[in-house]
Amino acid sequence: MAILVGIDEAGYGPLLGPLVVSSTSFFVPDEQVKSDLWEILSKAVSREKRHLAGRLLITDSKKAYHRDQGFGHLRRTVLAMLTSVHDSATLPADCRQLLAFLCPDCCRRLTEYPWYADLAGRPLEADAEDIALASHVLRRTLVEQGIRYHGAVCRCLDVAQYNRMVSAVKNKAAVLFTEVCVLIQCAFDTLPAGQVLQVLVDRQGGRINYQKTLSKMFPELRLKILKQHSLGSSYELSGHGKLMRLHFTVKADYRFLPVALASMHAKYIREILIEAMNRYFVGQCPRLKTTAGYWQDGKRFIQDLNRHAPYIKYNSEMLIRSR
Repeated sequence: MAILVGIDEAGYGPLLGPLVVSSTSFFVPDEQVKSDLWEILSKAVSREKRHLAGRLLITDSKKAYHRDQGFGHLRRTVLAMLTSVHDSATLPADCRQLLAFLCPDCCRRLTEYPWYADLAGRPLEADAEDIALASHVLRRTLVEQGIRYHGAVCRCLDVAQYNRMVSAVKNKAAVLFTEVCVLIQCAFDTLPAGQVLQVLVDRQGGRINYQKTLSKMFPELRLKILKQHSLGSSYELSGHGKLMRLHFTVKADYRFLPVALASMHAKYIREILIEAMNRYFVGQCPRLKTTAGYWQDGKRFIQDLNRHAPYIKYNSEMLIRSR
């Protein structure tokens, strides 16, 4: 058996809202490591919205989510995957409990934000019966194929935490790569003996050479370059009786199901927190137009907030991200 891990992020470029980096992992028979998991699990999942017929949509989050249509597909997939790994029909009670499942490290920090105060008690508005059925079909299909879903791990950098990290290293790309490496380290630390860890990551910007950075992030491991070119770079790291291979690949969220699933987890968490922020400010000033937090519209939102609602006090270090 090999462990196949996909890593992706949501919210790298915006002015407002968190940066979320997520990983998902599957135990896969060795002979299926290079197989198309969408095809193998086609009874339960699909990469296309058309003709889902009850199956779960797993695709790049930019295709799964459209702001005007809401995040129904993100929610359905994330919750079905969550219940399948815990083998339970019980959904998280509210948004706060969901975050406690997926990214517990951020929960304490979020209590410091007034616009996240209503997450506890905020319903997920999910169709529990539909999700239970989709989860059941997924579990059955995984068993038939000898595959086991091991779950998701998310790193949610709220704005204040993001700003602290960028201030320390003066480079937001370094912050993102650090969080990616935290997830890689987490997967490596839990790797059972005798199994190989395969990690799939969307290429970080236009970077091709990761050797120096990986050597710095994992100094105790031996590093071997497998390939480095414009379409992807692969490395083998070994130590402590363990072996992992890292693959930084162009359009990984389109090519590999675990990466697409990680993308959907990251996007869902980000959208829950963006929605809470909008709810807080627009609730106090209905003249405000909601924002997705991206750079230009985020600046428009801050300008409107200061113009139309100067009575709403906020800590800019907790609301506005630094470059």
